[in-house]
Amino acid sequence: MLRVEEAAARVVADIVPLAVERVPLREAAGRVLAEDVLSPVTLPHWTNSAMDGYAVRAADVRGAREDAPVTLPVLETVAAGAFPTRALAAGEATRIMTGAPVPEGADSVVRVEDTDGGTTQVRIVRDRDAGKNLRPRGEDLHEGQRALAAGTPIGAAQVGVLASIGQAVVPVHRRPRVAILGSGDELVDLDRFDEVRAGRRIVSSNAYTLEALVRANGGEAIPLGHARDTREAMEALLAHAVAARPDLIVTSAGVSVGAHDHTRAALEAMGAVLDFWKVRMRPGAPIGFGRLAGIPWIGLPGNPVSAMVTFELFARPVLRRMLGHARLHRRPVPVVLLDPVTLHARLTHFLRAVVAPGADGRLTARLTGPQGSGILTSMAQANALLIVPEDPAEVPAGATLSALLLTEDAGMADAFAL
Repeated sequence: MLRVEEAAARVVADIVPLAVERVPLREAAGRVLAEDVLSPVTLPHWTNSAMDGYAVRAADVRGAREDAPVTLPVLETVAAGAFPTRALAAGEATRIMTGAPVPEGADSVVRVEDTDGGTTQVRIVRDRDAGKNLRPRGEDLHEGQRALAAGTPIGAAQVGVLASIGQAVVPVHRRPRVAILGSGDELVDLDRFDEVRAGRRIVSSNAYTLEALVRANGGEAIPLGHARDTREAMEALLAHAVAARPDLIVTSAGVSVGAHDHTRAALEAMGAVLDFWKVRMRPGAPIGFGRLAGIPWIGLPGNPVSAMVTFELFARPVLRRMLGHARLHRRPVPVVLLDPVTLHARLTHFLRAVVAPGADGRLTARLTGPQGSGILTSMAQANALLIVPEDPAEVPAGATLSALLLTEDAGMADAFAL
């Protein structure tokens, strides 16, 4: 069996970003920039005021204070969206609003709070150094400068930058299309829940879970249902998957060594090239990877928790590479274990845990409860996967381990809690 790190490296080794497509800016959030974007303009276009106040020459207000104010005539008022009509001479002021261009001759802005707010003349009670409260021309970007680099994930801030430089259409890597299929005579969809209620079948929860994971990680899901527990049925469903021309095929179940696990036999009969079939981890040791008709294939275990954990470790990085992300894996963070654990040695364990700040500010991890690979609620309650390396069979409370944070707020204190 391979170590987790080696298996993860093999899975992404030959994966490349998908082709470039161009999408409207309003649809670009959540995508990854496929090309460098250069700014066609200088931003800001002109030196402008950082606040409401008065544009002045700093030398004219030097030493101004409450008991020794400086009074200057006001030439005009310049609102945002307007332009000054007169240059500023020594001993003059221009009333100005935030974002408005600063008149020629001015080198600072006195905020309105440090004045009497006059419109024909202004009484200034605090001085300002040259350059204060100004936004210099080109402070943000210069014409021809790289505004955003290829590989940048596009969020709200990036959308704002692209809008400010007139990028109405954005080059991104297209979304990967993922065929999702499973196997099992016991599985039914939600429209047959009466059979579940009667105790005769179980819901194919992996089909729904994996579809949600694909979409949450930027892919387009192609749900193909599940096959009966025969090699012929699995071959037929895999052929259907290939015909859909996906970028990735993900199967769940059928990858262990049971009498009804036919995925490997079906793949081999179809000429698939198999890279590995087992990884030294729990949950999720029976996981396969290879190519079918040239399409990457990842075979996840059938147990719900195992399927989710192995998707996180192996399928998610593939999707991120296809989307053009530079960082494929989550960065582990150190956490202090609150519960002692006893484990099977020689396997890397990924335990479901809740990570939160401790009293001393360090992150702590508490297990969600029983860690069986069929306990789907343990994943629903977790915000992290706690990594226990292969060697120790027992880990005491207080030990420091690494964790993968699964949610944005995992381990974060609520700064606004009252």
